[in-house]
Amino acid sequence: MFYVYILKSKQDHRLYVGSTNNLKRRFAEHNKNLVYSTKSRAPFELRYYEAYHSEKDARYRERSLKKGGNALAQLKRRIVKSIF
Repeated sequence: MFYVYILKSKQDHRLYVGSTNNLKRRFAEHNKNLVYSTKSRAPFELRYYEAYHSEKDARYRERSLKKGGNALAQLKRRIVKSIF
């Protein structure tokens, strides 16, 4: 399985979107400051994830959420209580 996930920083309360094939391992890496792009913002809470059978589908979804366009805004509206 491949996962697209959204983390919320407990430090600055900003969201981070990522993808992985091992969600537990990747979440632990974020919280242990092993991920360059997020190491200054740890610790994190896992707020949302989606599972895919195809890595290609997961990467496509991650890109659409990271572009900051309509996909992320729609998701935030749909799960507003979970994200914030």
